[in-house]
Amino acid sequence: MDFDYDLFVIGGGSGGVRAARIAAAEGKAKVALAEESRMGGTCVIRGCVPKKLMVFASEYPGLVDEAAAYGWEASAGAFDWPRFRGHLATELDRLEQVYRRNLERAGVTIFDQRATLADPHTVRLADGTARTAKHILIAAGGRPVRPSMPNAHLGMVSDDIFAMPSLPKSILIVGGGYIACEFACILNGLGVEVTQYYRGAQILRGFDDEARGLIAEMMRAQGIDLHLGTNLVEMAPAEGHPERQPTEFDAAMGMPASDSDAAGHAAPAAPRGAPSGPIWVKATNGSERVFDAVLFATGRAPNTPGLGLEDLGVRLGRNGQVVVDAYSQSSVPSIFAVGDVTDRINLTPVAIREGHAFADTIFGGRKTAVDHDLVPSAVFTQPELGTIGLTEEQAREAHRIEVYCTSFRPMRTAFIDRPERVLFKLIVEADTRRVLGCHIVAPGAGELIQMIGVAVKMGATKEDLDRTVAVHPTISEELVTMRTPVRTA
Repeated sequence: MDFDYDLFVIGGGSGGVRAARIAAAEGKAKVALAEESRMGGTCVIRGCVPKKLMVFASEYPGLVDEAAAYGWEASAGAFDWPRFRGHLATELDRLEQVYRRNLERAGVTIFDQRATLADPHTVRLADGTARTAKHILIAAGGRPVRPSMPNAHLGMVSDDIFAMPSLPKSILIVGGGYIACEFACILNGLGVEVTQYYRGAQILRGFDDEARGLIAEMMRAQGIDLHLGTNLVEMAPAEGHPERQPTEFDAAMGMPASDSDAAGHAAPAAPRGAPSGPIWVKATNGSERVFDAVLFATGRAPNTPGLGLEDLGVRLGRNGQVVVDAYSQSSVPSIFAVGDVTDRINLTPVAIREGHAFADTIFGGRKTAVDHDLVPSAVFTQPELGTIGLTEEQAREAHRIEVYCTSFRPMRTAFIDRPERVLFKLIVEADTRRVLGCHIVAPGAGELIQMIGVAVKMGATKEDLDRTVAVHPTISEELVTMRTPVRTA
């Protein structure tokens, strides 16, 4: 059978773009790619890149305070959000064009529209036309989800943050994962009054207990009103609420529409970039408050609904993810999937590795499986968390371990009597001496974990680290100077 393309990719994010480029440029395949939104996907347009730029912006007030404490005449003025947002939009436009040019340079045909599956070898585009392909790659990514509760449409999700026309004076962030905590720190640094509700006993579930405990303490010390064991039970428009005075944010956002129709059905979600405010909320602890805005950071889901996968017999998991094997192949032989849509490890570099490995396997003659073990990652809170490998809690379930840990006030901020602390922690297998995990809470932890991640991935032992001469004076020297375990298990 003759096909229009060797490969058709659905999704223009990092994983899909890498797969398309490698298949076309190195595999000499005829490739097409469809993207219904903007080229670059979540990471470039709605995630990693704009978020990290907001992190940079939010850190400057603290740096100005430090400078003044060190003797400089320094003060921070008001933050100009519209100016920052305009510059951000220009940068994202530039990056999007870079992605597009790289695809075109590789010879990939681009369709700027939604694509769904008609059969195992046919893709149907939004304009009604169909294209056939020997292989189809699903790289549609994921999306933030709102909780199932009345008036949830009044709240924003992470996609909406970057399009706000003005900053709210106050915001409630619901959630305790890395997205919730990162935006809590970012908005707090930009001068927003931040309250955070999380229903669990501690933020950052799944990360090392000591590390997430320290981050929670530091967030509170910075002025974030963090409530654990607390969730939202009701929310409604607060127009005319006696405790609330109108703000510039209200005018920019507009007042919310009715929360339900005549039949009692929930109103549709607010348009992206147009969150509603002010909003009255009631929490499980009984408190009632009004905020300019509410941000739901309560989870993400794979972008599989409506693609036609189930009709073709593609196996989906409980969360809607495409179930794939080690080579990213689904239960239908001609259909593959990479990135967040598979819900394996939802990180951009992992999606890129998966896309590249897929292209190598199918078009490069090199059967390649992605190694999902010991993937370093970072949480861009303030301070940051860098992590690789097992947490202490995970390691003690399967290994006999030694735990090396230290926490202290770093020289830079101790000198000006600031309360910030850092933490360095190594999880070591007692018998083999191999480092099973490393967890760092410190400024620049994301940079540090990349370096130590190389050693951990190579199988470094505690003695390998001990033989390394420390760089002094640095906070990272603690990684090679901890001699005595604080506990064993």
